Amino acid sequence: MPRDDDSQTLQLLERIEAGDRSAFDQLLQSQRDYLRRLVDLRLDDQLRGRVDPSDVVQETFVMISRRMDDFLARRPTSFRLWSRLKAMERLIDLRREHYADKRNVRRQVTLSNASSLALSRRFLKESPSQLLENQERANRIRAAIECLKPIDREVLLLRHVEELSNAEVAEVLEMHPDTASKRYGRAVIRLAEKLAEQESQS
Repeated sequence: MPRDDDSQTLQLLERIEAGDRSAFDQLLQSQRDYLRRLVDLRLDDQLRGRVDPSDVVQETFVMISRRMDDFLARRPTSFRLWSRLKAMERLIDLRREHYADKRNVRRQVTLSNASSLALSRRFLKESPSQLLENQERANRIRAAIECLKPIDREVLLLRHVEELSNAEVAEVLEMHPDTASKRYGRAVIRLAEKLAEQESQS
């Protein structure tokens, strides 16, 4: 079962159902920073120079606006995860458009290079100035993260950068919460092992 929306989101959803347009605007604004971070992490490196993440978020808001009645009627998941899904769908559409003239259109949104950097910063938990002072350590962590299997990176990204709960990670990855928890534990162990290997080689 996914984590429920917080009380503020639930109140906004109730006001939207009652016809309060300002509540809808507030609801979108409450998701803006999260979706901006999500899009920035997931934006294909080849699209990064052509597409502004803020524009993708705005386009996602348009999608949400068009489908809000359906969400309210069905409530398939929390609003946070539903808005995340709409952003991911928009990124997939952008990839399709970009690769339309090529035979092999990869439909999945891949992890961008930015994801490794974001994860390394999360694990360091240092300010940007401290990060610069410790660039070598950051590079080691980033290299270790890039050596992980995509599913391990994905689990770490969902937990530490997107800050999803274990239940939300399980829903996103379409697996049982116990499985998601074990996969997360294994990913942390693998990362620690990769870092230990690097330490022994230096």
